[in-house]
Amino acid sequence: MPIASARHILVKTKDEADKLKLQLANGAEFDRLAKKHSLCKSSKQGGDLGEFSPGKMLKAFDNVVFKKSLLTIHGPIKTKFGYHLIQAIYRR
Repeated sequence: MPIASARHILVKTKDEADKLKLQLANGAEFDRLAKKHSLCKSSKQGGDLGEFSPGKMLKAFDNVVFKKSLLTIHGPIKTKFGYHLIQAIYRR
């Protein structure tokens, strides 16, 4: 079964996610923005979710982590929790 590692930033609105994505594109540090803005408990670890297998996260989240390009900031991705900026670190 595949395993992946990812990190994310979770916010309430698409507008907020768009603004953070722009900051990241301009060189802001992902972990610093996650610690400051993310609503997820993972914010304490800079948004790091560690390793997980398919099915552990919501389908929209898995679709990014297991199918999209690595080390790219994807999103905003809408789920029932809010809007995510997701970066898949590796898959094996």
